[in-house]
Amino acid sequence: MNEVTKGSETLPVLQTEGLRKDFHGSHGVVSVLRGVDLRLQKGEMVGVMGASGVGKSTLLQILGGLDRPTGGRVVCGGSDIYALNRASLARLRNRTVGFVFQFHHLLAEFTALENVMMPALIGGDVKSKSQGRATDLLQKVGLSNRLHHKPGKLSGGEQQRVAVARALINKPDVILADEPTGNLDERTGEEIHELLVKINQELGASFLVATHNDRLARQMERVVRISEGRLETHVI
Repeated sequence: MNEVTKGSETLPVLQTEGLRKDFHGSHGVVSVLRGVDLRLQKGEMVGVMGASGVGKSTLLQILGGLDRPTGGRVVCGGSDIYALNRASLARLRNRTVGFVFQFHHLLAEFTALENVMMPALIGGDVKSKSQGRATDLLQKVGLSNRLHHKPGKLSGGEQQRVAVARALINKPDVILADEPTGNLDERTGEEIHELLVKINQELGASFLVATHNDRLARQMERVVRISEGRLETHVI
């Protein structure tokens, strides 16, 4: 993981400044984000809560370079990501940010191992290096005996574990997890909660996790809530 420093000061791995997002519809302009300032430090685990439709997913998509903001800046790895050209932004999405979604989005025709390897291969890593790291990560998430199973042969929890391993393959600065347990039953969701905390502790990965789940939020170092387009500190 990269750690950006300025003099003796350690800068956040991810930071927003005055982030705004408007949507234009038939009934006029809807302002979903209205000046969001957020700092995520290296190794930190932060939860983002809020009602459905309040903008949690929109925030994570903007932070990950998937959706441009209306205004403000997103700084990751020391760069304003929306000042980058298309190729540089794509490289940042591949190398600097890992994604875990509510729906795992695994490729059905590929095995668990191949799904985890994919971002590394796209990023230009040689196959042997990618395969070795993917194997290690699948072992770390408890799937060493499922390497060659395709998604259709895996349970929902196992598929999400594959998605977590895939998010880690390029050693990203930050992992953005959008309702990572929202499509799982309570017991399986709790297992994924524990896995995310374990990965944070063992690998020092920085996590920003959007969730409705109070139990998962309690395991975060801190929690913020989106309310009326702005962030506020939230106490569980």
